[in-house]
Amino acid sequence: MTERPTGEPLVRLSGVNKWFGDLHVLQDIDLTIDRGEVVVVIGPSGSGKSTLCRTINRLESIGSGEITIDGVRLPEEGKELARLRSDVGMVFQSFNLFAHKTVLDNVTLGPIKVRKQSKADAEKRARELLDRVGVSAQADKVPAQLSGGQQQRVAIARALAMDPKVMLFDEPTSALDPEMINEVLEVMVGLAQEGMTMIVVTHEMGFARRAANRVVFMDGGRILESADPETFFTDPSSDRAKDFLSKILNH
Repeated sequence: MTERPTGEPLVRLSGVNKWFGDLHVLQDIDLTIDRGEVVVVIGPSGSGKSTLCRTINRLESIGSGEITIDGVRLPEEGKELARLRSDVGMVFQSFNLFAHKTVLDNVTLGPIKVRKQSKADAEKRARELLDRVGVSAQADKVPAQLSGGQQQRVAIARALAMDPKVMLFDEPTSALDPEMINEVLEVMVGLAQEGMTMIVVTHEMGFARRAANRVVFMDGGRILESADPETFFTDPSSDRAKDFLSKILNH
């Protein structure tokens, strides 16, 4: 493998459009994410944030435009897509763990099946990751025996086990009880500090202030602003962002 020039963004969306029927949910999206950058995507419900996130590993197809990961264009389907998709870790709102498999099996399944790791190597790495996200004691339980916060941390460990180049988080704390939100955010802050490239759709403004290199504000399927957190939260340039922030920061 030749080393890619460091100037090449890890993720690039160029002129991306997406329709659901007549609804134009992503409108001419241009976005680049550099290696090690943490980009937090915020905006009102229905602004296209989650759809944007899901196009990056082609859980949603796009109508036009181009998405590249590490300089490689995202294929439409088939083996190439599966290979590229395994470079993109995804953590959803609902944890999507396999209910009848143990926590350990949930984390080792991808590395064994997709990365062709030996069971012993996959299990060793899985235990390290479960320890890192603070749920090593739960390895032999099934997901239903865990709290929501623990399940989401297992989901993060499962995504990390594939050794992804970039991690996508689609509202990872919105299904959690308030006391569990911080335990998940703490894990995410740790990942950010370690240099993981992350795209995070969230309503957690504290996380955005603390961990983001850049905040992207979406409304009506468009990116209206892209700025560092300090600038965005203290001096947003669009009226739409000012209005949004006044509603969520003052209640």
